[in-house]
Amino acid sequence: MRNSRHPALRFALFWTGALLIVATPFVGAIPGPGGVFVFAGGLALVLQNSHWAKRRFVHTKRRWPRLGHYADIGLRRASAARRRARERAEQSR
Repeated sequence: MRNSRHPALRFALFWTGALLIVATPFVGAIPGPGGVFVFAGGLALVLQNSHWAKRRFVHTKRRWPRLGHYADIGLRRASAARRRARERAEQSR
C-alpha cells in the first residue's frame, strides 16, 4: 500500500484527527449537533493516516456490523457503497 503523503504530513494529520476526537465531548456540550461532525472529521483523518487505526476499525466492524454500517455511511466510504450495491443485487435475484 503506497501513500503519496509525506510522513510528516501524515503524522500531523493523524494527530489533528486525534485532537478532534478528544475535543468532541467539549464541542458536544455546546447546543447543536457540532460534536457529531467534529468526531466524524477526526475519525476520518485518523483512519486515512494510520494503518493501525484502519485495522482496529475493520476488526470492530466485523465484531459489530451494525455500528460499522453507520460508520461507513458517515464516512462515505466507496467500499461500503460497492458492498451495499452488491448486496442489493443479490437480494433482487
